[in-house]
Amino acid sequence: MALIRLDHAPQSVKVNIPLNIILPEPGQMAGMPVRNRKVLYLLHGLSDDASAWQRYSSIETHAARYGLVVVMPSVGRSFYIDQPNGQNYFTYLTEELPRYLSEIFHLEPRREDTLIAGLSMGGYGTYKIAFAYPERFLAASSFSGALSLEFLRAYPEDPRIPEFGMLFGDLTRLSGSQHDPLTWFQNAAKDPARLPRLFLSCGRQDDLYPINRMVHASLEKLGIPVEYHEEDARHDWYFWDREIQRFLAAVLG
Repeated sequence: MALIRLDHAPQSVKVNIPLNIILPEPGQMAGMPVRNRKVLYLLHGLSDDASAWQRYSSIETHAARYGLVVVMPSVGRSFYIDQPNGQNYFTYLTEELPRYLSEIFHLEPRREDTLIAGLSMGGYGTYKIAFAYPERFLAASSFSGALSLEFLRAYPEDPRIPEFGMLFGDLTRLSGSQHDPLTWFQNAAKDPARLPRLFLSCGRQDDLYPINRMVHASLEKLGIPVEYHEEDARHDWYFWDREIQRFLAAVLG
């Protein structure tokens, strides 16, 4: 198995960032070229980077088992959005990164071979990308996703509020904006058949549990199919390691 770390400076981000990739050995794929392999985009959380999934989970084992190419980008604390300061991480992930992977690795997966998943902030990014480009993904999963910032209203002294205000603007106007997941869901409900297979999970002892319950209820009310899972668990890697295994087994067998 090849474990690759690239440092590159995407035009859309304007700063040097790491990109981690897992490539199965050719012998594991019976000579199948890279361009025909299944690809998993795996997104990190707010306090992590491209290396987190490799350091804290068993993703390398799963990549070997399923013959997956795993792409793990770094986006800082950007919430996977195009930022007001000109660092356009959403554009990077949806336009520049796929083009880069095609040019460097000849990686051009079909929709039926492409998955995306992420934890916490990465769960937000996963759904943002999957709902914006449903034609690209077979399946998408959010683990303990930070799928709303409404909880911050209950904590006006939270030190993250100024940071998130810099990212999203006036937090009191998030509802109904392009950054509001409910807006994505409402737009997608017009034609839910276009969506990838959706997964959503969260631990009951996680601070984000009420938000994930709310998201589940919203999707069901809008008629958007989602495979929901909850269990006694916290916001930690023990849970996320189990969930990536559960997700891959459900989609890839």
